[in-house]
Amino acid sequence: MTATTAPPVPTPRFGDLLAAEWLKLRTLRSTYWALGIGALTVIAFDANAARTDYVDYPHYNAMTRAHFHTTALFDAFTDGAAMILVLTVASVGAITVVGEYSTGLIRTTFAAVPDRRALMSAKAAVVTALMTGYGFVIAGASFGVSQAILSGRHAGLSVSDPGALRVITASALLAPVSALTGMALGALIRHSATTMVLTAGVLLLLPQFVTDRHHWTVCIRIALPFHAWERLVQVDYGHLPYQLVSRYPTTVGGAWVVFGVWAVVSGVVMVVVVDRRDV
Repeated sequence: MTATTAPPVPTPRFGDLLAAEWLKLRTLRSTYWALGIGALTVIAFDANAARTDYVDYPHYNAMTRAHFHTTALFDAFTDGAAMILVLTVASVGAITVVGEYSTGLIRTTFAAVPDRRALMSAKAAVVTALMTGYGFVIAGASFGVSQAILSGRHAGLSVSDPGALRVITASALLAPVSALTGMALGALIRHSATTMVLTAGVLLLLPQFVTDRHHWTVCIRIALPFHAWERLVQVDYGHLPYQLVSRYPTTVGGAWVVFGVWAVVSGVVMVVVVDRRDV
């Protein structure tokens, strides 16, 4: 009597992992609700800012009108809209990791795919691609809507105007950076409520409390992604007569580097933490 052995389980290819993670993400109805409501809220914030300037434009003095290019760019993606975007995408990013831990599905996932690093890399790649596209759609739509409103005063801008493309790109890339940060914190904490609170604290609250009075606080402030976004969308920084300039100004190149570092470090942290921890 001969003994039979079970055939070895084939190792999933990285493309298969990408397809599986995309299937998980797109079959969650909460993803559509969160991203849909977030997009509408962001565009509404920017449209309202543009509407306010449209109404007030006849009352602006000559200096304000002379520098209205800056105001139009600010209306294209306001601080409030950026905060809503960060909260939305960071929450969705965190849920992609924390959700599997809270339901216990992560055990099944790791049993099917023992290579945790490949699994988490695929998850990060899918979220990054989705949020990058989502960010460009929202940033582009916000720019189009806000400038269409301002064009009623002949003050709207086009994408070809100086600084417009940088504002759109910086606002769009804020989405994947925030989502990856949420994923990294989710992998570290593995608890939904705590992850959401800490993510909001790191990405939104900390930049509001850290000032530029001291050199060490400035070092913290300029290393935060939200401050980097603020610097990137301030196209005329240092050239406006009514603007207060920091003693430690951040360069445009430095702001782009902050974006890149947060994205890469968040991805590495998520992969390493999940690989080295027990379920």
